[in-house]
Amino acid sequence: MNKQDLQLRTKNFHVAVIKLCGDFPRNAAGFETAKQLIRSAGSVGANYRAACRGKSKADFIYKIEIVVEEADESLYWLEVAKEAMLVPAGSDIDILMKEANELVSIFNATDITAKKNKNK
Repeated sequence: MNKQDLQLRTKNFHVAVIKLCGDFPRNAAGFETAKQLIRSAGSVGANYRAACRGKSKADFIYKIEIVVEEADESLYWLEVAKEAMLVPAGSDIDILMKEANELVSIFNATDITAKKNKNK
């Protein structure tokens, strides 16, 4: 998977999260959870794009670590939304949870590799 594929994948993740949150209940729990989830999901893609334009290896590593944190936070909010039953039956939440978990794994591996290659 190349840089452009990951940029598209992270953007698609954000868009899918936005669509999912449109189905949340119109109450305090729904609004607050949607706000946090949309913010963290958007941060995954935005920070990955920023990492791709990193000024140095250290800058890339710093930004990739933010991507890992935001992807994991997105997974957290998806889990909360599911457990609090904020999504209707038949929603894509399980697919999005799987995607968030895969993104955490991909970017964690990227971080480890970048750290190993930092001094080369």
